[in-house]
Amino acid sequence: MDFSFSPRVEELRRQVRDFMDDYIVPRIGLWQDEVHAGQYPVSFMEDLKALAKDQGLWNLFLPHLKDDEPGTRLTNLEYAPLAEIMGRVAWASEVFNCSAPDTGNMEVLHMFGSEQQKQRWLKPLLNGEIRSAFAMTEPDVCSSDATNIQTSIQRKGDEYVINGRKWFITNASHPLCKVFIVMGKTDPNADAHRQQSMVLVPMDAPGVEVVRNISVMNHHSPDGHCEVVFRNVRVPADNLIAEEGDGFKIAQARLGPGRIHHCMRSIGMAELALEMMVDRVQERKAFGKYLHQHGSVAESIAKSRIEIDQARLLVLKAAWMIDNVGAKEARKEIAMIKALVPTMHTTVVDRAIQIYGAMGLSPDTPLADLYSFGRSLHIADGPDEVHLRSVSKMELSEGQQRLGATSPYFTIPERL
Repeated sequence: MDFSFSPRVEELRRQVRDFMDDYIVPRIGLWQDEVHAGQYPVSFMEDLKALAKDQGLWNLFLPHLKDDEPGTRLTNLEYAPLAEIMGRVAWASEVFNCSAPDTGNMEVLHMFGSEQQKQRWLKPLLNGEIRSAFAMTEPDVCSSDATNIQTSIQRKGDEYVINGRKWFITNASHPLCKVFIVMGKTDPNADAHRQQSMVLVPMDAPGVEVVRNISVMNHHSPDGHCEVVFRNVRVPADNLIAEEGDGFKIAQARLGPGRIHHCMRSIGMAELALEMMVDRVQERKAFGKYLHQHGSVAESIAKSRIEIDQARLLVLKAAWMIDNVGAKEARKEIAMIKALVPTMHTTVVDRAIQIYGAMGLSPDTPLADLYSFGRSLHIADGPDEVHLRSVSKMELSEGQQRLGATSPYFTIPERL
């Protein structure tokens, strides 16, 4: 496995860093001022998106674009270091049309959508003209086990009728959000993994109600993590994605690359926290010494560097495997990074908050926001425990296949 960056990727890294430094970082304060004043989308977002598109920094995440589809056509391994740079500012990915859940929804439509669905929804998403949402999680069941999903999608003649309640639906409050991909059950009596289907539901369809935008750790997102109710929502049967019963398969295909994106953005946030630590400990004194001269602080710096680099290497391995052997064969590595990276993220940011003291808790640094995002990642896209369970099951299965391979070197003595 070779994780070195090609000359093309090195040039793209330079371009993305320069774009961040020149156009995004100087607008962080303005973004906060406008959002807090209730102006969303912010006034400069469309200008930045147009500039990114002009510079060829557009749809960087999608490898298999057609010739007439705008984008950069990078593999997962090539895109990963760019996602890390974007992750340093929470809203930066939108500028490059690389923000979740649009990325996953575009992948779903690209892989499974009909030509009609691609024309109506994928094309404007690829052009950055609209946003979208993915409605899977439900408040009344343990949604980390997708077989529990209760939302009903029933065929009635030439239509599907959708009834159900979803929550923590990212993007549902965004003014440009025009469509949901809704996961529900079309056949509750089928095999457990063939009950679910996915259907496209326009945001303005009668019966769709955004009940509330739920704060996450008291942090309000203008995009929204919304509770949404679907009451007798009717859509044409043509809005079904792929076939009835394909919902679980589509969800698995969607989540693999998405977890690479999440984890690399998370690593970018951890890198920012470490850089801030390094700056702080060299200019701040306590008890007659610079902070870095205290052993426990120096240890925090060293541990953070080790943990970030370990996490990055594992994520790059998972990205390489998706590119070379497919998401199905990489499922253990994908589960491993999703269990590992949030813990690394919150640990590193927590150290930075401790080193900054009271300032680290305040809005004068991004650390509190970085911590909130990292903590939510322990749950988003499946809680840590689910991924650990998956890794354990695969490891035990592989262990059974290896059983006895080391028996010449390890034998249990017979009982007397």
